[in-house]
Amino acid sequence: MKASNQFWRERLLEEMPADLAREIDIYEMELELRRLGKIDEKVLAETRLRRGVYGQRYDNGQRWDGEATRQLQYPSAALTKGPSTLWDAPGMQRIKIPFGGLNVRQLEVLADLAEEYSDGIAHVTTRQDFQLHFIHIDDTPSLMRRLAASGITTREACGNTVRNVTACPYSGVCPDEVFDVTPYARACARFLLGHPDCQDFGRKFKAAFSGCKSHGCGLVNLHDLGAIAVTRTGNGKEQRGFEFYVGGGLGSVPHQAKLFDPFLPEEELLPTAQAISRVFARLGEKKNRNRARLKFLVSDLGVEEFRKIVLQERATLAHDSRWTAFLKDLAAHAETALKPAAALPPAFRGAASPPGFDRWLKTNVFSQKQPGYAVATVTLPLGDITSVQLRKLADIARRFVKDTIRTTVEQNIVLRWVSEGDLPELYGALASIGLGQPGAGTIVDITACPGTDTCKLGIASSRGLAAELRTRLAEQSHQMDQAVQNMHIKVSGCFNACGQHHIADLGFYGVSRHVASYTVPHFQVVLGGRWTDNAGSYGLAMGAVPSKRIPEAVLRITGRYVADRRKDESFQDFLQRLGKAEIKKLLQDLVSVPSHDVDPSFYADWGDTRVFTLGDLGAGECAGEVVSRVEFELTAAERQVFESQVLLDEGEFQKAGETACASMVQAAGALVKIFLPDIAGDADKILGEFRTRFYDTELFFDPYAGGKFAQYLFRAQQRAAGPYSAEVAHRRIEEAQLFVEAAYSCYGRLQAKRMLPLDSGSAPATAASPETA
Repeated sequence: MKASNQFWRERLLEEMPADLAREIDIYEMELELRRLGKIDEKVLAETRLRRGVYGQRYDNGQRWDGEATRQLQYPSAALTKGPSTLWDAPGMQRIKIPFGGLNVRQLEVLADLAEEYSDGIAHVTTRQDFQLHFIHIDDTPSLMRRLAASGITTREACGNTVRNVTACPYSGVCPDEVFDVTPYARACARFLLGHPDCQDFGRKFKAAFSGCKSHGCGLVNLHDLGAIAVTRTGNGKEQRGFEFYVGGGLGSVPHQAKLFDPFLPEEELLPTAQAISRVFARLGEKKNRNRARLKFLVSDLGVEEFRKIVLQERATLAHDSRWTAFLKDLAAHAETALKPAAALPPAFRGAASPPGFDRWLKTNVFSQKQPGYAVATVTLPLGDITSVQLRKLADIARRFVKDTIRTTVEQNIVLRWVSEGDLPELYGALASIGLGQPGAGTIVDITACPGTDTCKLGIASSRGLAAELRTRLAEQSHQMDQAVQNMHIKVSGCFNACGQHHIADLGFYGVSRHVASYTVPHFQVVLGGRWTDNAGSYGLAMGAVPSKRIPEAVLRITGRYVADRRKDESFQDFLQRLGKAEIKKLLQDLVSVPSHDVDPSFYADWGDTRVFTLGDLGAGECAGEVVSRVEFELTAAERQVFESQVLLDEGEFQKAGETACASMVQAAGALVKIFLPDIAGDADKILGEFRTRFYDTELFFDPYAGGKFAQYLFRAQQRAAGPYSAEVAHRRIEEAQLFVEAAYSCYGRLQAKRMLPLDSGSAPATAASPETA
């Protein structure tokens, strides 16, 4: 046990809630038992995940240096904290911040932890959490104790649990809200934390609250459980409740949440959440993690049947006083201002204002419904804030507000209840510590997941691309057309959508393409998502573009929008009118990749000088014809996916779904023909051979997603004839795009491992057949 752990335990014992203190003691004991070999690595992995302790990239002790994969040497050698996860390898600590609410003391504690245990940077996530990277597992008990003493827990920040409950950061001060959802989000987070009925999920469970329907601050539609504030009048009295949604989620194939109840009374919020948790634990998938989210259960049962089962479960629950106790004093946590309301002095408007103030005022200040007060957004590029800035921000907050600080799903921090008369002074204080950047909520305020910087699942550098886009766009943002300034860009490092690319006007997620003997970083371009209306609609992938050409793609798309849009035409309506074929044409010349000799920059990712490949990549010297044919057929499959998108736009839902299914068969056939070049085009035969040669042998399996994408193919063929509604066709297109991407990746792996046949009809030279693969 690390000596400092005992120091902090003794020092903070009286300041921590007793239950949290005991839980951290147990966790520390489990760490020690693992060191002694008395706990299985898989058990410890689940234990630490449920306390927010994640693995991080390279924690298997290997790292590609641009020429070869090198072994990383750690003091504890072979000791592991999970499968293929070395004990001394740096990890990540996620810290739950329910509804994003923070006080000044907590900011200071987070600053201390980032400085002492991490790399001096605290990261705000798209779920209003904080994350600290490069944490040693031996430090996590002390870190947890110091957080617990300040009123923060890491419990259930990860794992198959109820994750951080999010809420609109403007709740309580937004002029458009129906009522303040803060106390409801707080109550939900406390009630579900550690609840016995929430301990046996097959996957994670996410909840969100919003005070209105029109804005995007709560993103209710992409959550397992979502609640939008509504009221109704009965017997002459106004009653509060929620427009209640279930079964939303992003991930590789996003699902829009389904309306469970147009008016769920406030007193039914917690018992209904409990009943849903029990149904999810009982009926949700447990073996196949790829279909274990609530969205799949709701989709499979249908929302009507799901509602029926939940209401039956609700009727069996024993009464719990916590369901309604919080309703007796909703104002108990009501916020108040530090200073009296005051108007912004006229001297601080226009030419007389401090340099940069007007732009910051325009984009970063939100007038509250309480006259004379405003919310000021502290823009955090990439969601990062240094420990020094965090500590100084706490000092600034003390000067201007009480404990009215929140994180946002846009990866920023807001200070609420700022007297408008203090805005110039506040801006000066923020600017002096590097936190006065304008552009909050605009096209330069780009959301990005960690990507290849630290995430083990990252394919391409989402943060690198986001930083490059921000730099280029910021240079001209104040000259941009207002319609472009108001757009949203979101970037994910892979298909898992942690960067929420589906709900952006311009979304991107990392993929790769095989070019000659290299793997080249690309991003799929996802257009037309709607951030407003609580994530009102999801965009669709338009095709992959080399990573280094994404900035040019952004400029082309936004330029075309400015040039050709009609008066007051939204970007989504513009895309619908222009049509996907024209958009595809707009980007077509950006798809090609110059040879490595001509421009080697295409073969490295943003912010990374290493060659984007594995050391043993390369095709067999006689495999040229096979490569050409496979790539040709995979391109044809990708074209079919695009055609299905066009059909979807035209309202031909049945044809769109059927074409998407056909594209998957086309891609599967491309792979099968590597070994059986003369196989007929019969779908059943292709699927049979694909299952035998690629699924049963796990050749098609993604390193992290396993056979998930192949299951999309099998399930689609079972339902190939439909019928297809707009939603089902949309989902099938998403699945088809991911399957084609997986086929490209599989083909690249076969090339890299030299598993391709010497000609189109022979068996592979090594590991060729299902029996030996």
